[in-house]
Amino acid sequence: MTRTSGAPDATLPASIPGTVTDAELPALRRRVQAVLIATQILGGLGIATGVALAAVLARDVSGSEALSGLASTATVAGPALLAMPLAALMASRGRRAGLVLAYLIGAVGAGVAVLGAVAESFPLLLVGLVGFGAGSSANLAARFAAADLAEPGRRARSISTVVWATTVGAVLGPNIAAPAGRSVVGLGIPVTAGPFVWAAGVFVIAALVVAVLLRPDPLLTARALDASGAGEAPEERSLRAGLRAVRESPKARLAVVTVAGAHTAMVSIMSMTPVALTHHGADIQLIGLVISGHIAGMYAFSPLMGWLSDRLGRLSVIGLAVGLIGAAALVAGTAGSSHGRTAVGLFVLGLGWSAGLVAGSALLTDSVPQAARAAVQGLSDFVMNTAAGVGGLVAGLVVAQAGYGPLNAIAACLLLPVAALGIRGSLRPA
Repeated sequence: MTRTSGAPDATLPASIPGTVTDAELPALRRRVQAVLIATQILGGLGIATGVALAAVLARDVSGSEALSGLASTATVAGPALLAMPLAALMASRGRRAGLVLAYLIGAVGAGVAVLGAVAESFPLLLVGLVGFGAGSSANLAARFAAADLAEPGRRARSISTVVWATTVGAVLGPNIAAPAGRSVVGLGIPVTAGPFVWAAGVFVIAALVVAVLLRPDPLLTARALDASGAGEAPEERSLRAGLRAVRESPKARLAVVTVAGAHTAMVSIMSMTPVALTHHGADIQLIGLVISGHIAGMYAFSPLMGWLSDRLGRLSVIGLAVGLIGAAALVAGTAGSSHGRTAVGLFVLGLGWSAGLVAGSALLTDSVPQAARAAVQGLSDFVMNTAAGVGGLVAGLVVAQAGYGPLNAIAACLLLPVAALGIRGSLRPA
């Protein structure tokens, strides 16, 4: 059987085939996923390499430990600022154009950060870190690119496989920060800026891999295969159409709230855990182990979350995410001087984030028309990153005024709207 796109769409590039046979689809899916996994590893490597010393570099350039926290804020601001423009570009030109642009912005941002370090200009460094952080937008968008051609019954697993690939880069990145620093000795570049030199190169390689190998474009091909969307007008893919699609779909609203709530709770608790640990005598090595366990929970078990989401349903795994994050907040928030309990809480927090991200992303893709998906997905990432940025800032104030325990309680409460919408959705007649 041959699948066709119906009436030709003048807005699609000539590289998109008019027909794709059922026999060709499995190979196409595997090729797209392989390219996305490769770029996810590269992107994760570039991000983790730079982030490992971002705060230290900011402290060295600014001369103030108080200002070093702005490095984290700047890298989080990048994805939030780029989310909507990137969604608009993908909606009109496809995944390849958006991913290439995001990686190139990350590379330029890393280069600007290096210039800021050399010139000892803190404002220039922050501008560079915003651009560098925008490179992570490509890694976020890649999970949706993996879903474009996936079968509905395997969509969550496709998303989770690409999310899992980030584990490789996240683990390797901090370990190559030291060699990256040593490599710039004698070039007039501060050692702490060396990782950003390497990150720029890695982002450029990732952009080249996408530009050359992500063909045909998965989003545009999915549209060509979607007979129900034949003849759709360009305005049906606009950001306004994406907002309308979310308003009209209760499940899409649940998905957006799930992803944003899980991500904000995770960032808020995780960002202040090192501070809480130091208050109870933990050294840098122990803090590193706790955060490493947390990252393992976030990424290493995402294939399991994808399998559960496809087998048990999106709502069941969203419920699991709420339960895991609530349990994590309870364990970590009451750990006190027990470093082991804090480590367990952070690991479970990572699992809850993984469940929420994978199931929420799959539900979002399921719940909106093909034409509006790119715009809706960009809106979700914008809400997620903006909420997490605010959460990270507020978390510091909460810990300073009330403590780490109350922060965990407040973070857990962020999941109450998710639980309410999930219960309402499960009770709604099919």
